[in-house]
Amino acid sequence: MSLRIQNISIDCLDPTRLAAFWAEALGWRLTSVEPEEVVLEPPAGSREEGTVPDVIFLPVPEDRVSKNRLHLDLRPSDQSAEVQRLIELGAGRVDVGQSSECTWVVLADPEGNEFCVLRAFTDEELASLA
Repeated sequence: MSLRIQNISIDCLDPTRLAAFWAEALGWRLTSVEPEEVVLEPPAGSREEGTVPDVIFLPVPEDRVSKNRLHLDLRPSDQSAEVQRLIELGAGRVDVGQSSECTWVVLADPEGNEFCVLRAFTDEELASLA
């Protein structure tokens, strides 16, 4: 079978604002800003360009009213520094019932969409990915 995910679409109240947050968070680029959608893509010339799904932000009139059905898990090289940076960009900490022993941090973007910042890979895990 030849099937791949092309886009991940996110409904939101303010696509331009939310896309700008995620562009800064991921270091990606806005490639289209239209009233009906804002498109975010990996950096031009990066190994992710053309292989990682684009993220599309679509305007909807209603607020998010319950827990996400889909969320992003982000893998940084320095969890603590990334959590701080994302909070400075406008994210907020969220308690979804995670225990104090969790190795991830739950945050929400400026429109309340939860996402997780995972712990960094260990050297052994990184070696196994190579």
